[in-house]
Amino acid sequence: MTPARILVVDDEPDMVENCARLLGRAGHECLTATDGERAAALLDTERPDLVITDLKMPGLDGMELLRRAQELDPTLPVIVITGFATIESAVAAIKAGAFDYLPKTFSLDQLEVAVDRALRHRRLALENRSLREQLQSTLGLENIVGRSPAMVRVGELVRKAARSEANILIVGESGTGKELIARAVHANSPRAAQPFVPVDCASLPENLLESELFGHEKGAFTGALRSKPGLMELAHRGTLFLDEIAELPLSLQAKLLRALQEKQIRRVGSTHQITVDVRVVSATNRDLREAVRKGEFREELYYRINVIAIELPPLRERRGDIPLLAHTFIRRYGGGTVTGIDDDALAALEAYPWPGNVRELQNVIERACALTDGPTIRPRDLPEYVVRAERPAPAPGAAPGPLPATAGLTLQEARARWLETLESAYLRDLLDRHGGNVSAAAKAAGIDRKTFHRLIGKYRLR
Repeated sequence: MTPARILVVDDEPDMVENCARLLGRAGHECLTATDGERAAALLDTERPDLVITDLKMPGLDGMELLRRAQELDPTLPVIVITGFATIESAVAAIKAGAFDYLPKTFSLDQLEVAVDRALRHRRLALENRSLREQLQSTLGLENIVGRSPAMVRVGELVRKAARSEANILIVGESGTGKELIARAVHANSPRAAQPFVPVDCASLPENLLESELFGHEKGAFTGALRSKPGLMELAHRGTLFLDEIAELPLSLQAKLLRALQEKQIRRVGSTHQITVDVRVVSATNRDLREAVRKGEFREELYYRINVIAIELPPLRERRGDIPLLAHTFIRRYGGGTVTGIDDDALAALEAYPWPGNVRELQNVIERACALTDGPTIRPRDLPEYVVRAERPAPAPGAAPGPLPATAGLTLQEARARWLETLESAYLRDLLDRHGGNVSAAAKAAGIDRKTFHRLIGKYRLR
């Protein structure tokens, strides 16, 4: 047994002394009391790992001591000692929350087994509580970094939505933190102790995606050497996160809709229906209403997954959050040696349009923390394209392109045109610096390869 601090309580001094002596031989530290009031005081001041108490005592009895122990710490196990004539009282104590009971004629083996079981239970309860606290600290609402009005609204909506069972659609550009929001919803929901299962709908071909989502039976297709549960099964009683749901093929959209409506799935190659209870949180960087209009996304599925919509603003629309985010990432990647960023470097970050959003800023700060020679990040530690963001240079060997004409445009229209010019130049420069390697350029931009290809097509880049 692992040594522990044990409080032994009985109005018979000989019983207390014998019990303490036996536990002391096993390496435990024993606190003793011969009345309930003294024991209650020790509970408050000494915080033991286990309480062993007699039920029948004058004044404050064992049942009241049990109640106080539970109020102080619900994970604190209590073993009650009782005579044969009071077995019914012992059973009542178990129903009231006691971990176990021992007859007053208990043997050394009985004591050791009961104490060992109680301390194991205590350790597991504390580990579980610690893991829950870590989960909350890692994925809690306080980790949605931002004080801008837009992010304050997002945090409030996440807080309210997490309490419900409604399906949620998170909309935002790549890199805005859609999965972070999804995990925060799960971690703050009644399903937090159950699985959170992410599915990347854009990364798998259709034939594999169906098997991943719904599972398959042995022999269902070539290579199916054994049965495999689907991700919806694994998410039972928890949360299923469908990332980039707009990329889901129409045929699978129909099957997913049926599964959500009937709360049942059928593995590939099976005729057996499996009941599943999942909450669906979806994410996309596309306009699903437009996709519905074009026939690229099923309207019924859109309304099924979009009970509550959470829209994440791009970083360029909440520039006031950039200093807060930068310092958050410095604490994460600075290793305690990089502790700040100077005004010029911060001004460069605030001027840059961040097409890759928060993910790109995270990559830039991680890079700067690795390259800086001192405790403070300076402009020379930032990528060149960030420092000269106000007027991006053309690709090597190319003549500077004309500035966009803005005469007759509203401020919003002029901003959009300038942003497109800057984004195009930035992407062209990235491709040149990485020798046309789209995967490397996308990684440097902090966006996924599919989004980078879409931008290449949008700006007709080679």
